[in-house]
Amino acid sequence: MKLSVIIPCFNVADSIAVQLEALVNQNWSESWEVIIANNGSTDNTLSIAQQYQEKLPNLRIVDANDGQGPSFARNAGALAATGEALAFCDADDEVCPGWVAAMGEALSKYDFVAGCLKYEKLNEPWQLSGLRKQMQEGLIPHRAPPALEYAQSCNIGIKRSLHLAIGGFDQSLLITEDTEYCWRAQLAGIKLHFIPEAMVEYRHRRNLADIYRQARDYSQHSILLRQRYEDWSQLRKLKFIWGGWKQVLMHFVRIRNKGGLAAFIWSVGWKVGQLRAFFKYLV
Repeated sequence: MKLSVIIPCFNVADSIAVQLEALVNQNWSESWEVIIANNGSTDNTLSIAQQYQEKLPNLRIVDANDGQGPSFARNAGALAATGEALAFCDADDEVCPGWVAAMGEALSKYDFVAGCLKYEKLNEPWQLSGLRKQMQEGLIPHRAPPALEYAQSCNIGIKRSLHLAIGGFDQSLLITEDTEYCWRAQLAGIKLHFIPEAMVEYRHRRNLADIYRQARDYSQHSILLRQRYEDWSQLRKLKFIWGGWKQVLMHFVRIRNKGGLAAFIWSVGWKVGQLRAFFKYLV
């Protein structure tokens, strides 16, 4: 079975070399390729990627400029892929040794898989103490409808035929597209398996402003996604919006260092995102 590793990218000149260098050092007994789906980068991303075509003879760069967002780029990469299975990772992370082999072996047994995330290598101590760490020991739980676990798209794999059958990533979503993708696949009867041997070093946002924006945008789009699966009564909408401020206050009084400040900033961003979603989607 041939494996296609797909990396969507947009203006990642400061990090993509780390990911490509990690892929240079991968070994697997079966055939595999790397596809970079360039989504309109205006920095040196493309030239850096081209420099790795000698180190990675199986590296191809495809044009994903006709649409916006990681969903479009991943779908473009999947269409260009020649492998029977697809493994998705991100340009700002770093796959661990043995990742290609672990994903390839897993996809020879299962149709849909997700690996684990590690955080120590690419993040500062304040990020490790203040920001959430998911997918270390399993999939991400979700209690509300459809009550299905999910994984981040920086470390998932699926059979290419099934990816095409479910319609790929939803290109109308610029954020939370991986959550929706996992739910839609599972609702179509495709079980998601956690593969702890397939490890990726995850990179958090580097500054407090980016952390705030990530929390705000993810929170807002999470509400947009949940609307597809839940009925929201007016009372529930009000409880949802006015709830959660106690947690923000708790994070505030616990600020002792930059990690505590990052946790507070994330909680503020999350509530602002909910407020934006309320007035945009729920009113």
